[in-house]
Amino acid sequence: MHEDVERILYSEEEIRAKVALTGKAISADYKGKDILLVGVLKGAVVFTSDLMRALDNDVNCEIGFITARSYGKSAVSGGKVDMDDIKRQLGCEIKGRHIIIAEDILDSGLTLDTIKKGFLKESPASLKICVLLDKKAARKADITPDYKCFDVENEFIVGYGLDYAERYRCLPYIGVLKKELYENAINTIK
Repeated sequence: MHEDVERILYSEEEIRAKVALTGKAISADYKGKDILLVGVLKGAVVFTSDLMRALDNDVNCEIGFITARSYGKSAVSGGKVDMDDIKRQLGCEIKGRHIIIAEDILDSGLTLDTIKKGFLKESPASLKICVLLDKKAARKADITPDYKCFDVENEFIVGYGLDYAERYRCLPYIGVLKKELYENAINTIK
């Protein structure tokens, strides 16, 4: 375990098993359909890649990535994204498509709610949200994922793509970051 991690919440094996189950659920819902799996960078890159590989062969999956910077070097999400920029990044038609947005963690929900509303304005055939982690205690927007792997408490989580100030993304597990490493950033915002 990394010295900056207080404790491991989910091991590499637990993550792999849960992502596989989530992939099976999506596959059942979209059997024989074409989907566009949209990963929200940077945090969801590992999750999105593993989720794509967990889909059954009878689901045709195109993949795209968008950047929606809401944290920066902060420990708290700002929830502001630029939808025009997101559409440019995606570079393909949204109208009439089955879209699944893959996100690493749903906490305040502000960023994901903005993304969802932006995508809905483009008239997709369907739009669903798939999250690795659901942090309900931090929710500020009225948004619920359609698919999720794990629930987490209101702690600062790192690993498996999730970071703090661009660190810890490469950890193969999901762990709780030691509070003393980020508490000054939270106190500065308040």
